[in-house]
Amino acid sequence: MNQPPRMIILHPRDNVAIAMADIGAGEEIGSAGVKTLQSAKQGHKVAVAPIAAGQNVIRYGQTIGQATVDIAAGEHVHVQNLGMGEHTRDYAHASEAVALDAALETRTFNGYHRADGGVGTRNYLGILTSVNCSGSVAKFIAEAAEKSGLLDAFPNVDGIVPITHGTGCGMSGENEGYDTLLRTLSGYAQHPNFGGILLIGLGCEVMQVSALVGGRPIRADGALRYMTIQHEGGTRKTIEKGLEELRSIAELANTAVRKPAAISHLTVGMQCGGSDGYSGITANPALGVASDMLVRHGGTTILSETSEIYGAEHLLTRRAATVEVGEKLIDRVRWWEDYTTRNKGEMDNNPSPGNKRGGLTTILEKSLGAVAKSGSAPLTDVYLFGEKIDKKGFVFMDSPGFDPCSVTGQIASGANLIVFTTGRGSVSGYMPTPCIKVATNSEMYRRMSDDMDINCGDIVSEGVTLEDKGRDIFEMFISVASGEQTKSEELGFGGVEFVPWQIGAVM
Repeated sequence: MNQPPRMIILHPRDNVAIAMADIGAGEEIGSAGVKTLQSAKQGHKVAVAPIAAGQNVIRYGQTIGQATVDIAAGEHVHVQNLGMGEHTRDYAHASEAVALDAALETRTFNGYHRADGGVGTRNYLGILTSVNCSGSVAKFIAEAAEKSGLLDAFPNVDGIVPITHGTGCGMSGENEGYDTLLRTLSGYAQHPNFGGILLIGLGCEVMQVSALVGGRPIRADGALRYMTIQHEGGTRKTIEKGLEELRSIAELANTAVRKPAAISHLTVGMQCGGSDGYSGITANPALGVASDMLVRHGGTTILSETSEIYGAEHLLTRRAATVEVGEKLIDRVRWWEDYTTRNKGEMDNNPSPGNKRGGLTTILEKSLGAVAKSGSAPLTDVYLFGEKIDKKGFVFMDSPGFDPCSVTGQIASGANLIVFTTGRGSVSGYMPTPCIKVATNSEMYRRMSDDMDINCGDIVSEGVTLEDKGRDIFEMFISVASGEQTKSEELGFGGVEFVPWQIGAVM
């Protein structure tokens, strides 16, 4: 077998190469006719031509920043000589949107058909809290149910998930933060991966249970009960009543069985975290292939993390289905610029220290790799955090780059699968939605194989094509949606990863 290249140049315009392994000084950089001047770690960049101070540094054929000093050919390019610099983009809204051909085959998965037309990939009972003050009681109810063996009589129910969080009071009752939390909690209450919901509040909080219920049937199947601790008479009485209500809900949820459903019912939230220099070369573009495959079958994929597409948003606006959709995305980018300024932050707060150890230097570089998850499908629409996704195809949901928060929004919007690419090795899971973990490099995959579901490092080490790896990811969508457990599910993740986006003052 041919040895994989130790360094690669990703695009003819690039003036840097990427190290595919730890390299030393004096090594040849492919066919560039340049030798390295010093060592560089796997995933890091080396100049393949002289780059003058102020000149653009190019990767993927795109600007990732400007040289802050003169850089010699063969020199390591990173935080010591590369900065954010100018990043003006030509958005060219809707100028490159090309509809994908529909798939020639019909594929199905085995899911739980809900009364509202949605299809779940899991069948949990949720104990949803309106406020932090009811979080402990929700956990007490879940623990009491487990000790009592309540679910033993309901084999079709996957488990009980207490959804607790740190907000719901000490906030305005009529601002953007309140609306965002209301959308998030409502989205979880209606999620197809829940066979039933028990909603618990304290009683005096800002996020009132009555606002969530609103005098309307939240769930078409009637599998929702609600109460407040103050009305029930305290903790013990609420636990007792909660167990009664859970049993009633479980009886309804247990009638659901897996049946074939078109994979157009899949909505996949796409995330990347703990990114490295491989992310934009292996796992993210392979996921982009899988995203396009699902879109061709009529399904939906969600890209998020607005602060981590910054500098690459022009690649999405050009694929917008309409000018209006492109402008909606830029409106969110402008909101973020204002939001970070008001809070004395900056959009180039990324990459994180771990990202930088993995070879990423600026947010522009990180964003270009992150956007590769989106494939080539047209951008159908842009949604607020937790807003219900009502269109098929590839869409964008506004969110922070903080992964648990971003995934929380995607699930609230309707994602019944999550796929998460990682280079450094992120560990997490997101009940009630299963999370597929995809490793960007083989070394990390071997080291953390108990947490990773798919290895994309073999795209480099074994010459596996992006198309073949994308199909592997697509096939795992179907098998996990049909009930196969992911590594994070086997490990029991999902108890602390519900993180609503808190916007505004805590009072």
